[in-house]
Amino acid sequence: MNRIVVLGGSGFIGRHLCEKWVASWPEGSATVVVPTRRPAHVRDLLPLPGIEPALLERLDEKRLAPLLHGADAVVNLVGILHGSEAAFRQAHAGLPEQLVRACRQAGVRRVVHVSALGASADAPSHYLRSKAAGEAALRAATDLQLTLLRPSVVFGEGDRFLTLFARLQRSFPVLPLAGGESRLQPVWVEDVARAILRCLDRPDSIGQVYECAGPRVYTLRELVHCAGVWSGHSRPVLPLPPVLGRLQALLLEALPGEPLMTRDNLASLQVDNVASGRCPGLRELHITPAALEAIAPGYLAEPGLTDRLYGLRATARRG
Repeated sequence: MNRIVVLGGSGFIGRHLCEKWVASWPEGSATVVVPTRRPAHVRDLLPLPGIEPALLERLDEKRLAPLLHGADAVVNLVGILHGSEAAFRQAHAGLPEQLVRACRQAGVRRVVHVSALGASADAPSHYLRSKAAGEAALRAATDLQLTLLRPSVVFGEGDRFLTLFARLQRSFPVLPLAGGESRLQPVWVEDVARAILRCLDRPDSIGQVYECAGPRVYTLRELVHCAGVWSGHSRPVLPLPPVLGRLQALLLEALPGEPLMTRDNLASLQVDNVASGRCPGLRELHITPAALEAIAPGYLAEPGLTDRLYGLRATARRG
């Protein structure tokens, strides 16, 4: 297996996956096809040997099928955190439906799909319900060799989670927070990328669902506090009751640009984002999940200084 197509390859997890994939092969012997609507999104990947960008205006059956011809596998990382119910449906369920048909046309059977912990048809948010619908569409295609991964919130240099809370605490004297008692089990982006590679390499992962979670469960409030401490700008956290939390999310939705929080994000926090224990996890893929404390202080305290981060990565791997 030396040619894969990575949908969402220019995103946070995708960049790490592409780097690891090409690094695991002799130079020039492996290819990663990364579809994108904007060439600028894959600019950082172009120096890597074997990266093949493909300009696609839309990810649909008609455009995907030719792209998949000759591929050994496809990895779907496409996901959104904000949007309307229709937008969630299109990104998380409509695309997998299109992907199934494109795979059949191209003769590609191996699919690794990244969903989310808490995905369920009766979940309280559009995000989690649409993730469940995407899983269902792929599971219904019994001719595919499918592996599902369900990560908790993913952290790492360049994330939109801890980095966001660190930046907010640099800017504001106090941080109002809704859903602070929600439980999460953050997982390092490098561990998620390694899990995908292990699944591609292991036939026994076909038909499995893996829960990708870190070694420790935190409340959201604890994580916000850690982000402040590690960034050197710890601020008091002001818990908001549910009514004020929804009002805050509504106001943030109305602001221009990508919102910091939406009512749908808040609804997702009603479901604990932790491993259930009913599915195998990273350890079953022979991956020891890195501790948040071993990684996050490096990139939160000194953003962009990757040398220090690489040192922390090495320490985490030895642990």
